[in-house]
Amino acid sequence: MPAIKPTCIRDLKFRVNIVDVVARVATLKKAGAQFKGLCPFHQEKSPSFHVNPDRGSYKCFGCGKAGDIIAFVQETEQLNFVESIEALGQRFGVPIEYEEGSGPTREERSLRQEIFDLHEVAAEHFHQVFKNPGNSGDYMRDYWQTRRRFPMEIADEFKIGSADPTDNSLAAALLKKKFSEDALRQCGLFFVREGALLGLGSLKPRFRGRLMIPIRDHQGRVVAFTARQTDLTPQDDPAREAKYVNSPETPIFTKGNLLFNLDRARTAAGEGKPFVMVEGQLDALRCWQVGLKTAIAPQGTSITEGQLVLMRRYHPQVECFFDSDSAGQKAALRFLPMALKAGLEIRFLAAPGDGKIDPDVLFLERGLAAYDEVKRGALSAMTFASRSILPAPETASAEHKTRASQSLFEIISATESETTRAQFLDEIAASLRLPSSAVHRDFDAYKRRQHSKLAPAAPPQSHDALSSPVATKTINTANTPEYHLLLMCLHFEQLGKPLSTVLPHDWIDASHLPGSLLNRFLAEFEHDAWPGRDHLDGLLENPEEKTLVASLLFDPPRTEEPVRAINQALVQIRTRFLEPQLRQIELALATHGPDSNFDALSLIKQRTDIQRQLRAPFGLPAAV
Repeated sequence: MPAIKPTCIRDLKFRVNIVDVVARVATLKKAGAQFKGLCPFHQEKSPSFHVNPDRGSYKCFGCGKAGDIIAFVQETEQLNFVESIEALGQRFGVPIEYEEGSGPTREERSLRQEIFDLHEVAAEHFHQVFKNPGNSGDYMRDYWQTRRRFPMEIADEFKIGSADPTDNSLAAALLKKKFSEDALRQCGLFFVREGALLGLGSLKPRFRGRLMIPIRDHQGRVVAFTARQTDLTPQDDPAREAKYVNSPETPIFTKGNLLFNLDRARTAAGEGKPFVMVEGQLDALRCWQVGLKTAIAPQGTSITEGQLVLMRRYHPQVECFFDSDSAGQKAALRFLPMALKAGLEIRFLAAPGDGKIDPDVLFLERGLAAYDEVKRGALSAMTFASRSILPAPETASAEHKTRASQSLFEIISATESETTRAQFLDEIAASLRLPSSAVHRDFDAYKRRQHSKLAPAAPPQSHDALSSPVATKTINTANTPEYHLLLMCLHFEQLGKPLSTVLPHDWIDASHLPGSLLNRFLAEFEHDAWPGRDHLDGLLENPEEKTLVASLLFDPPRTEEPVRAINQALVQIRTRFLEPQLRQIELALATHGPDSNFDALSLIKQRTDIQRQLRAPFGLPAAV
């Protein structure tokens, strides 16, 4: 892959605001001169993720992740360094320049980025088939408007499409645009026989005669399709009987990591506007049509923890509006413990009356007013679960209530909050018509049983492990003098050169990351080759180094006397290097016998020299 010019990377970082990059993934709020929000890299309930637009960097004070716009795209989109720069350039209109003026060839392009591009072309192709006159387009538009009762405006907004039942015009269009063989084989839009020569005849369309719904990731990129069966679906379709068929998993699509319409709904969700989770894409589209802009849907029937953690990044409240049939109720009960574990606040909505109307039909018939109606009858998580597990507690036996409470205990164990658990237990007691104190005692007994089942046996320990403190010792590199000197070099660059002339390289402990980087940076200062703290990409060799430097740059040292801070660290390094040598010399002098072949005078001279060094002033002059 060709190298990108350093000047281009600098220009990209200068022109692109990191807040605009991060805001596509995490919801940020202004906090003084910075922004903060929930960390996109780990699950948390209180925001510890900070973005500094002036420095163009981010840092999470919970998990320690830190970096710039390029590192953020690498982490969140699983791209390499060059791919991340290319993605940012395309997204923000910054031209990318390559060394020697040559850009990447088609073969050198990122496969993931190429499949993203291919899906955009495919979505537009299906949409044009849907809109154009002809048997397939005419039928699908009628199906969309008459059978499904959606307006054309929604079809245009979401790029609803049609897969022609007979021809292979999509393959022809993609071949004409010269997408690579790897992209065509791995995009999931075709069946391709292994080993077959790639061409129009060997690309068998996966979707034929179906209504095509583009699936976008949380950043709005088309990554897959859901295909709805229609009367045009051919009889020889391998999945003819399946009402809905999804794209297979590809390098850019994992259905368990996606929520349909999250790219739009996340901008509408907020205080007083929870996410509304419905079962299917068409349910979500109906919600959008009537003005309920926070509706989302899982991909397929199963909800995953990854989907819920992704949703939690943007807003913690969700209302679950599944169909009222048994399948919908089971899906809701599977959803509940995972949602509690993800830190979500859940309520359950149900259609009014007998509850047999699904959200699509309900909103079609009553519009947005139906949402206000069902919201008035919303059930808390435990009330819903209690009614689902034991619908008639007034006639249930003690044994039935005991079994129901055990099932509910299993659900609430997913939450980490003791306050939430206590409230849930009170709700269970009210729903099952049991004394609250009894339910609390039963739950304590349940926890003890679970703990005894999960507690691992103590592993055998060797005598060495028990007797040696070194076996469990962990170095906190943030407390090392090398860490503090690295911090000072980055924030007071004018001190790097004089520091390099004072501190001997062999005194630096390069066995840990801060020491290794300090050694490298001081060598650059020493040879007048320091590129500046904003242009360190060429000096950083791996993600760990980039993360450490980004973290140090994010937090300026809280000192008005940098020279004094540097000299304190230098004295620590000198002491650490020289005192062990002094102890060894004194031990040798104290234990040598009259018959040993031993040069005592030489050792005494070395001891005197080390003692003199330890007493002598050491560090940068105050005037630096």
